[in-house]
Amino acid sequence: MAHAVDLMQAVDFQSMEKLADKNRPDLHAGDTVKVHVRIVEGKRERIQIFQGVVIAIRGGKGINKTFTVRRVASHGIGVERSFLFHSPRIEKIVVLRHAKVRRAKLYYLRKRSGKSARLKERRIS
Repeated sequence: MAHAVDLMQAVDFQSMEKLADKNRPDLHAGDTVKVHVRIVEGKRERIQIFQGVVIAIRGGKGINKTFTVRRVASHGIGVERSFLFHSPRIEKIVVLRHAKVRRAKLYYLRKRSGKSARLKERRIS
């Protein structure tokens, strides 16, 4: 039984090495990001950009790492979308700005709108 576990770990490391080839930025909660997602519509393929604030990251450093991005769409409606960090559908992730936050999950932003939903920018030198 221990041998099967070793094989599973070996397979996981191989897939992790393949995924490590892609350049992905270091994401943190509070970052404003642009996620370029490949969308398939019938035979056509296009890239859609989803821009918003990272409110949660789960999965640690594993292959199942996900992050949730929240943006406010038209008429003040909040839209959240979760992405697999290592998904082949994600073309690229661009970090636009970093924010000063004191917690890992920013779910409190769901209840806020306008000025109270703003995050203070963190300057990186």
